[in-house]
Amino acid sequence: MEDLNNKRKIPGMLYILISFVPWIVYWVLCGMGDVLGIIIPLVIALLLIISQIRKKDFNPMDVTSLLYFSMAMIATFIFNLNVFVERSGFLGYFALSLMALFSLITKHPFTLQVSKRDYPEIYWKDKSFLAINNIITAVWAIIFIANATIFLLKMPFTVALSNTLIALGIAFSIIFPLKAPAYFASKEFKKYDWRVEITQKPKEENEYDVIIIGSGIAGLTCGALVSKRGYKVLVLEQHYQVGGYCSSFQRKGFVFNTGVENISGLWEKGPITYLLKELELKKDNLFVKNRMRYIFKGKEINAYELEEFIKVLSEMFSDEKENIRAFFHEAKKAYEECYKDVETFGIPLPAELIVKVFGAKKLLDYPKEHPRFYDWMNKTYKQKLDEYFTNEDLKTLLCALLGYLGTKPEKTPASSALTAVVSYYLYGGYFPKGGAQRFANALKDFIEYNGGKVLLRHRVDKILVENGEVKGVKVGNKVFRSPVVVANANAKTTFLELIGEEHLDARFVEYIKSLKMSPSCFMVFLGVDMDLSGYPTLIENLDEGYSIVINSNADPSSAPKGKASVIILTFANYYDFPERGTKEYLEKKREFAEILIKKAEKIIPNLNQHIIVQDAATPKTFERYTSMPEGAIYAFDQSIDTRRPYFKTPIKGLYLASASTFPGGGIEAVVISGIICANDICNWMLGRHERTLRSLRSLRPPTGCD
Repeated sequence: MEDLNNKRKIPGMLYILISFVPWIVYWVLCGMGDVLGIIIPLVIALLLIISQIRKKDFNPMDVTSLLYFSMAMIATFIFNLNVFVERSGFLGYFALSLMALFSLITKHPFTLQVSKRDYPEIYWKDKSFLAINNIITAVWAIIFIANATIFLLKMPFTVALSNTLIALGIAFSIIFPLKAPAYFASKEFKKYDWRVEITQKPKEENEYDVIIIGSGIAGLTCGALVSKRGYKVLVLEQHYQVGGYCSSFQRKGFVFNTGVENISGLWEKGPITYLLKELELKKDNLFVKNRMRYIFKGKEINAYELEEFIKVLSEMFSDEKENIRAFFHEAKKAYEECYKDVETFGIPLPAELIVKVFGAKKLLDYPKEHPRFYDWMNKTYKQKLDEYFTNEDLKTLLCALLGYLGTKPEKTPASSALTAVVSYYLYGGYFPKGGAQRFANALKDFIEYNGGKVLLRHRVDKILVENGEVKGVKVGNKVFRSPVVVANANAKTTFLELIGEEHLDARFVEYIKSLKMSPSCFMVFLGVDMDLSGYPTLIENLDEGYSIVINSNADPSSAPKGKASVIILTFANYYDFPERGTKEYLEKKREFAEILIKKAEKIIPNLNQHIIVQDAATPKTFERYTSMPEGAIYAFDQSIDTRRPYFKTPIKGLYLASASTFPGGGIEAVVISGIICANDICNWMLGRHERTLRSLRSLRPPTGCD
C-alpha cells in the first residue's frame, strides 16, 4: 500500500510548478488590471492547503500563497486598496523571497518538503540532503529577490526576464539534486585522482611496473592481484619475514601470532573469500572457524553460532527477547546490503569510488537501494543500540568486540561496528591455520610465482619524487625505478619521512600530523604443558578487560601434542613504557606480564605453574618490528571524528594500501584496501576482467583438466 501511495504522489519538481499556479494566475490577471487575479489565486491556494491538512504536512510556499492572497483580498475588497493589483510583480516576488529567506534562517528550506516527494524517508535526515536543499532554496531566494527588483525598477522586458529566471530556477531544482551528491562526494578526491599509464614492456633489472613498500596484508593483496595481471612487481620489506601484524613466530615448537587471531570477511560474499577465489587459494587450507566465549558479570557466555547466541542473550535478558531477535535480523539485512553490489570487484566501495566506477546515479540511488545499511552509516553504534534496547548490561555485552576497532560506542560509526563487530556474531570469525604467517606467505608465494620479487631486510629510505610525480624508491645505495609506488606503511611515515614535507602542501602536512593514532596493546605469549582443549579458542573477559587466545585449540599444530599455545592481551598506552632496552622498560614489561597471567589464572587455574615458554610484546615492540608509530594496532584512530587519507595521494603515482586509508584496520579491512589499490592501478578493469574469465570458464565442457 505504501508503494502504491508513493506512485500516486505528484513528483516534487512538478509540485513546484503546481505551487506556482496561483502566482502565475495572479501575475497574468493583475497585469491586465483584473481583480479576479486576487480571488482565483486565493481559491487555488486554499485548495492546495486543504489537501495538506489531513497529513499535517504543509508546503511553506502554499502556506505563503494562502497568507498573501488572504491579505490581498482584505486590502483590495475591504480597504479598497489597489496596490496588490498594480504592484503584483514586486509584492509577489518580495513575499516569496521573504518566505525563502525565513525557511533558510529556521533551517527548514522550503524545497525540503518538495524534495521529500521524490526521495524515500531514508534520505530526509541525511546532512547532504539538507545541504542540497539549502542551496536550492538559496538559489530560489536570489531569483525571487532579483525578480522583485526587476519589477520594482520596471526594467525592459520585465515579464520575459522574470519568467526566464523562474525557468532557470526550475531547471536548477531538477538537475542539481541529481548531480550534487556525486559532486560533494568526489570534489576533494578528484584533486588526487590522477592516472598513470603503465606500459608492460621489457624493463631494466632495477625497473618495475609497481613497487610496494611494506609487506602487510594490504600490500601483499595488491601485489598478488596486479602480478596476476602481468605487472612486474617488487615488494620491499624491512623485516626478515612478510606479513606486518599478520605474522607468527615460534618458540620450542609453540607457534604464536602477533595480533591476528579472529578474522572476518570469510563468508560467502566476504572480501577475503573473493581474494582467495581470485588467487585460487582454498579457504579450508588457510582458515578454521573460531569458537568464542564472553565472560560478563562472572557468567560464561558461549557465542559459537548466531542462533545459540541469540538464545543465550534472550534467556539472560528476557525483557529484551523480541528486541534481540529484531536487532540481529536488522543487522544481518544491513550487512548483506553493504555487500549487495560486490559481484564485479568483490568489495564495497566508498562514495567517491562509487561515482568514479559506477557513475553519479549509482551514488544517488545508494540510500534507496541500501536503506538499512545507509541508516547504519548515518548513526553511531550507541544510537543503534539505543534504538533497540533499554538494558545497559545488554548494550555493554554487545560492545564486547569493539576492541577490534579501538573505539567507544558513542564514537563508533554504526556501519563500522556492523562490519567489524556485529559481523562476527552473524558469520563468525576465523583463525589462520598454521599461524598468521602462513596466510601472508601464501600471498608472497603467489607474487613470486607470477614473476614478482619480494626482498626482505630492505628498508626503504626515500620515495623518489620529481615534479610532483613518483619515480621510484631508494634503499641504501640502491635505486629501484617505477612510475607507481604503493605505500603499505603508515601514512605519517610515508609522507613525513619517505616523501618529505618539501614535496607536499603545508595544509596537507598539518592534516597528516594532526591524525591521532589508534590504541596499541600488550601481549603475553605462553607455551604451557597443559591440555586446554576444553576451552574455546577465544575468551573475551569484559569484567577485567583482557582477552585469552588458545591458538592450539583452533590449530593443534600450534603446540606440541598435549600442550597449548596461549596469548593473553589487553590494550596498552605507548607512552606508559620507558625506552626499549632500559632496565625500567624490562621491569615494566615483566610487571605487565605478571598482572595479565595472574588475571588469566582466574579462568585457567594454575596457569603460571605450567609455563614452558614465555615472551611478551609492548607497543614499542610493535613499533620496532612494523615501523607503526606508537605501535598502533589499527593505524589511525577509528572513531567517527577521524577522516582517513584517500588511497590516492597528492603525489602522482603514489598510492596508500594499508590501515591508514579506507576502510581502516583489521585483516578484512586491509584486504579491501589492497583490492581497491590493485583495481585503480589496473584502471578498474581487474574486477571486470576476472568476472568475464569466470563466466567463460563456467561455459567450458567438463572434459578434463583446466
